[in-house]
Amino acid sequence: MYAKVNSAALAGMDSFPVQVETDLSDGLPHVEMVGTLSTEAREARERVRTALKNSGIRIPPKKITVSLSPADRRKEGSGFDLAMAAGIAAAMGMISDRVLRDCMIVGEVCLDGRVRGVRGVLAIAGCARREGIRRLFVPRENAGEGAVFADLEVMGVGSVKELLSILRGENAGVPEPGCVWSESLPESGEDFSQVGGQEAVKRAAEVACAGMHNMLMIGSAGAGKSMIARRIPTILPRLTRQESIEISTIYSIGGCLTEGGGLIRSRPFRSPHHTITAAGLAGGGRIPRPGEISFAHGGVLFLDELPEFRASVLETLRQPMEERRLTIVRAGVAYEFPADFMLVAAMNPCRCGYYPDRSLCRCTEREVRDYLGKLSRPLMDRIDICSEVGKVSYDRLRERGESSADIRARVERAAAIQSRRFAGTSIRFNSRIPAGQLYRYCNVSGEAEALLQKVYDRRTVTARGLHSLIRVARTIADLDESSAVEKRHVSEAVFYRGPREIFRGGEENV
Repeated sequence: MYAKVNSAALAGMDSFPVQVETDLSDGLPHVEMVGTLSTEAREARERVRTALKNSGIRIPPKKITVSLSPADRRKEGSGFDLAMAAGIAAAMGMISDRVLRDCMIVGEVCLDGRVRGVRGVLAIAGCARREGIRRLFVPRENAGEGAVFADLEVMGVGSVKELLSILRGENAGVPEPGCVWSESLPESGEDFSQVGGQEAVKRAAEVACAGMHNMLMIGSAGAGKSMIARRIPTILPRLTRQESIEISTIYSIGGCLTEGGGLIRSRPFRSPHHTITAAGLAGGGRIPRPGEISFAHGGVLFLDELPEFRASVLETLRQPMEERRLTIVRAGVAYEFPADFMLVAAMNPCRCGYYPDRSLCRCTEREVRDYLGKLSRPLMDRIDICSEVGKVSYDRLRERGESSADIRARVERAAAIQSRRFAGTSIRFNSRIPAGQLYRYCNVSGEAEALLQKVYDRRTVTARGLHSLIRVARTIADLDESSAVEKRHVSEAVFYRGPREIFRGGEENV
């Protein structure tokens, strides 16, 4: 007898449908699996055979052929176990083909018949919707992920026996309740009101968040760089439902969603250690998975002690910072991962952290140059805002600053202006405006244009740096609720390049 069960496989950030076809015929009793399978997928024959036996189902002594199609695409992982178990049961006449027609089944089985969770269920749920599937059967611990879509009935099962009883109509099952979207933010113990002083840095962070600009903080150890960076997510614009689904899908594919699933409602904050490898940052592996860059999609990638990262690791940032996506090629197949993040970096001005204060700094000029020389000019050109974090007086240190809620209100007003400006396009923030469309979206006044020309002619600012200045000025104008970019907005944008002057020779050394 023959049976067909719908399942799905992951390929990078995508999920594609897989038909698990099962045929029972006369011949030597064994299970044959075909369809370009990984080792994990091929091992399913032993897991499923034993799980069915321990679930009280006696498999007849026949030749069982299982095909996972399409055969020209490689299938990885153990998520086909449950569909294979259902297929064998259907081929034995235990389940009607009509019942399986509008179902998709995904999950790994244990030898005792229990069902274990798999990664990527949220992406698989999206695939099920595209294919017109009505019911999705997944491991119980993944049911919350699949229930994101209201038009898809998601059933969480804990064992092979439970799945078969539902498919045979012996048990109605309880669909997972749908995920209710809410724009309310989860509580956080971190707030900008806890940061005393540092008004200039907090203003720079506000501008960076309003336009999702990359930001670098320079200052001695203990000045508050990390403290400020960890509070930046509290002033970023709220996630839209679509952004939340995109971010949650990345974490689902990476196997990083908390048990119970559900949508991520706050923007990510990722802070990898400086010993991370290029593969850990960008993603990859034999079976490509997202790296820290993709896990920071829609949120913040914080690199503390920036010069301590290996040069090869930092250079992997250049392409995703420019293109907002990352492509990994394995065995002739290209996997694309999203990488639309806001880079926030922090560093000391020298190894000891006190340069250019020669009363405290003990580094030689050569040591300072070598330390700063670890950062390439192309990378630094992609950082829009640079701010110096200095020492705060004792009295200012004890003051309570402006709350994150107040700062976020201004940031969201600026974000709303950008949303109206870019309506109907793929652009969402000023930092993402293509160079060829800058003057279409940035109405620069005559005085502001003259200042930009003066800065470009008299300082070592590249064309990319000039475009960065215009984008930052546009964001400052949005915070000011000004339709045009005025001279004062450009002046503030130029100020945010000023701290680079602490490097001897100004921007020439960075």
